[in-house]
Amino acid sequence: MKVLVLGSGAREHALVKAVAADPEVEAVIAAPGNPGIDATALCVPVDILDGTAVAALAEQHAVDLVVIGPEAPLVAGVADVCRSAGFAVVGPSAAAARLEGSKSFAKEVMAAAEVPTAFARVCTTVEQVESALGALGAPHVVKEDGLAAGKGVVVTDSRDAAVAHARACLAKEGGCVVVEEFLDGPEVSLFCLSDGTTVVPLQPAQDFKRVGDGDAGPNTGGMGAYSPLGWAPPTLVADVVQRVAQPTIDEMRRRGTPFVGILYVGLALTSRGPRVVEFNARLGDPDGQAVLARLETPFAQLLLATATGALADFPDLRWSSDAAVVVVVASAGYPAAPQTGDPVTGLDAAAEVPGVAVLHAGTKRDKRGTLVSGGGRVLDVVAVGTDLTKARSAAYRAVALIELEGSHHRTDIALKAARGEITVG
Repeated sequence: MKVLVLGSGAREHALVKAVAADPEVEAVIAAPGNPGIDATALCVPVDILDGTAVAALAEQHAVDLVVIGPEAPLVAGVADVCRSAGFAVVGPSAAAARLEGSKSFAKEVMAAAEVPTAFARVCTTVEQVESALGALGAPHVVKEDGLAAGKGVVVTDSRDAAVAHARACLAKEGGCVVVEEFLDGPEVSLFCLSDGTTVVPLQPAQDFKRVGDGDAGPNTGGMGAYSPLGWAPPTLVADVVQRVAQPTIDEMRRRGTPFVGILYVGLALTSRGPRVVEFNARLGDPDGQAVLARLETPFAQLLLATATGALADFPDLRWSSDAAVVVVVASAGYPAAPQTGDPVTGLDAAAEVPGVAVLHAGTKRDKRGTLVSGGGRVLDVVAVGTDLTKARSAAYRAVALIELEGSHHRTDIALKAARGEITVG
């Protein structure tokens, strides 16, 4: 089969690699792709928010499957246009993608489906925000209602900081925020494939959202991840499918907006049991990379079954017993003011470390053809080893070989898990 993958980040680099490794796949086209993806797929510069242009590209290359990586084209309805043109698509309709595009809508669906989540209030004025902060107490959690590339959430003990974030969000057109109770306990990412009816879970991962070691500093799009979670309850995945994912998929179908694609369930394992922190409508980044590094089932065939309503008959997924660790190399100034245009070197040496793959997140070629930084998160170093300690060692050995002026990365990805220091209340 031929597969078209939309997007230009490390998530899409991982998707392209996983799809290309499927023996059923003869060609992969990426739009727009990046310099790393270019080694595996045909990269075509197309505006991925333009559904008509994407469908025309799919038609031009006679693809059998369209896989939409990032959230923006989903919310923009690109999946709808491609489905209307007759293509099998992994990615929900614009109506179903509201699970990610609107925090308040997601809360409404969770309430209808009786999904356990944080208490929350939807606010459109500063007065409502101040009332909600007082009612729910500190630490304060304030989330921008719409898409914010992983940076729309503030968790703080400072009421002033919480109100300031809310003001900034409310000042935007149609401004709306969700104020939530703080959820204690370790966070877990669980990705579930859905064909609109059946749910097939992948294995869980843990993501590191704060910029600095020890979870210091502001939220980012993600600074690293690992899988598996040896400390998680053995029934976790089955429980989350039963109590969260399946009821949500059933509710979306009941509303006439079936969810076909990858549902990200972000969880906190609290002292009261698992609670949903948020939904996303696509594979995560970088937690998705950690999960795909361990999947042994042919991935394109699994995605085609997702897109064509065939998950109920798909064989059980096969997983490597190895551990995967992802470390993100970020540019100077990330996340506040990322510096771009700096040369990136050492990638070949890093990729020669056993068990390591280097994924391009934010890279580009300058006029001379030199590889330079093109975004805040520049590279994902993915390492696989027989346990977390070995995978961490390989990842950080590879990171040390990469040169990018002013770059920074977290040094504690998967460290507590490798030491057995994570407990679930």
